[in-house]
Formats: sequence, C-alpha cells, structure tokens
Amino acid sequence: MTMAATADEMQAGADATVLEMRNVSQRFGPVEALHEISTQIRAGEVSCIVGSNGAGKSVFTQLLCGVLQPSEGEVLVDGEVVHMHSARDARKQGIIMVYQDLALVPLMSAWRNFFLGGEPTVGRGPMSRIDVVSAREQVVAALDHFGVDIIDPDRPVETLSGGQRQVLAIARAVNQGARVLILDEPTSALGVRQSSIVLRVVQQAASEGAAVLFVTPKSGHAYLVGHRFLIFQRGRLVGDYQRSEITRDQLTAAMSGFDEASRLERELAAAEAGEADEPDLDGAADRIG
Repeated sequence: MTMAATADEMQAGADATVLEMRNVSQRFGPVEALHEISTQIRAGEVSCIVGSNGAGKSVFTQLLCGVLQPSEGEVLVDGEVVHMHSARDARKQGIIMVYQDLALVPLMSAWRNFFLGGEPTVGRGPMSRIDVVSAREQVVAALDHFGVDIIDPDRPVETLSGGQRQVLAIARAVNQGARVLILDEPTSALGVRQSSIVLRVVQQAASEGAAVLFVTPKSGHAYLVGHRFLIFQRGRLVGDYQRSEITRDQLTAAMSGFDEASRLERELAAAEAGEADEPDLDGAADRIG
C-alpha cells in the first residue's frame, strides 16, 4: 500500500474539530504577520502547513502552541475559547509542538530524553527513585510502536540517526498526551530513507486519532501524507484544500508562487528578444517572496 493510498483511506476518520481559529491576526508593532486567519483542525487528519519563507507559517504555529498570543481573534479548543500564555498552557490542552531542534540533549540516553523530568518512579517520599527498568521498557515499546528499533535505550541521542531522533521526539510528544501534534519541518534535514520513516510515523499518529499539523516546504512530502493543505502567503491563508481538490503539481505551483515565476520568465524571454523593457526583477522578487 502506498502512502498516498493510506492518506486517502485515513480521511474517512477525520471529522472531529479539536482546534479552531476565528479571525486571528498577529501584529508586531506596525507589521501584520498574520491577517484574519480562520480555520479548523480536525482529529485523525494530517493538515499540511505550506508556504514560502516569511509566509506566516511559524507565527501561525506559535499562536497555536502558546508561544504567542493573538492580537485579535479567538483560539478555541473543543469549541471553547482558550487563552494560552505559554507552551505549558498549550500542553494542558493537549497541544504539543516538536521543533526542528527537537529539544533533545545529545549526550543523554534515549530513555532519559524520552522523559526529561517525567521519569517513572518507585518508592515514596525520600525513598522515591527513578524506575530505570520501567523507563527503558517504555521507550523501547514506544519506539517499537512506531516501527523504530534502537536496540539499546541507553545509547546517547547523538549516536542515533536523524530519523530516529525525529521519531523519538514525536513518540515523546504522543506519550505526553498530544491531541494536536505540531511538527516543524521534521524532514527538512533528512535523506530519502530517513524521511520515509518520519512520514510513516506522521501517518500513524493521525491514524491513531491525533490532529497532526505538518509544517513543510516540500510539496512532495506534503502530498504523500496530507489530507488537507493550508497555503500561506504574506501572512494570509490563501488556500485551504482537501486532498481531492488539488493535484501535487497544483500544490507545488501554489507553494512556489508559480504565477509570478512564470511572469518573470516571460519578461526575461521578452527582454532577451528585445521586445520589452528590462524585467522588473525587484518587483517580481517581492511578489514571489
């Protein structure tokens, strides 16, 4: 079964709205980073957040995970308006973001990174101590659940592959109770094989009921696993498509500013033929960016 086929089948279970934005704007002084964003995020669905650099993707996700608070508009969880002032507040709502740096400690073991302060314990009071055996078993089971075998949970994280580190961070978020799992470009620094491991985990997390927000600049990866595509340009949500409504080529074009790139190509060709004035390189670059 292909990833695309799996994504289509999983769409049937995506119907419960977990997270919602209503007319959300974000300003930094006179600069408007997001303009009146309204959208819903549903359980069991991979929503791909796509767009060029500076399009507003990072601000959008930071609003959802409590790092920023909206200048205008409302964020709702399970239909109730919430005010999140930190990542801890978002975590209480089941919203967890896995950043590009993964928040892993390279010299610490895989099992210590999996818990990072939330280790299982045995004993009471001053006799309480970390249950190392249980902790190791839990991390091995969690990674095995996602199809990753690290063999030795005592291995330092720095010895793991990029894909294994990503899966460890995602499994940790799921273990912490993520209902909304935000993944910040998890395949950006990975090769084909390691990316395929992470993409399978993205699918699996959604199939088990999580609402997954997959931030990526790669249209190919987005189209492999996405049920839905939210396209940002200059702080605006300019496209919200279900998988059945857009082809991969159309998604790539929308993400890369295809119309403006084509216009620039025509202007360059005309200038070379002596049929037009010099092309507006600065204007075209501004439009594309």
